Amino acid sequence: MKETIKKGLSLGLGLAVVTKEQAQKVVDELVEKGELSQQESREFVSDLVERGQATKKELDDRINQKMDQVKADMNVATKEEVEELKKRIKQLELQLNQLQ
Repeated sequence: MKETIKKGLSLGLGLAVVTKEQAQKVVDELVEKGELSQQESREFVSDLVERGQATKKELDDRINQKMDQVKADMNVATKEEVEELKKRIKQLELQLNQLQ
């Protein structure tokens, strides 16, 4: 029963979006029905939260990689490159003002 519930939560809600409160609510209902013990419920919630955090990190990493790829494909300047160009412009303006 516990494995079925884990699979259902994993598939139905997605581990990345299962908050501790959501998981606790489902588990509390199972404890009330006698399908899980208190100890099992604590372990179950802890496991779900841990896996949810790992899934969220993996998803964040994939999104960041995709964003980097899109920026590279679009040939968009990075923040550092823009800052460097601003510095160079400022230096050129100063040199130009000294020549005038």
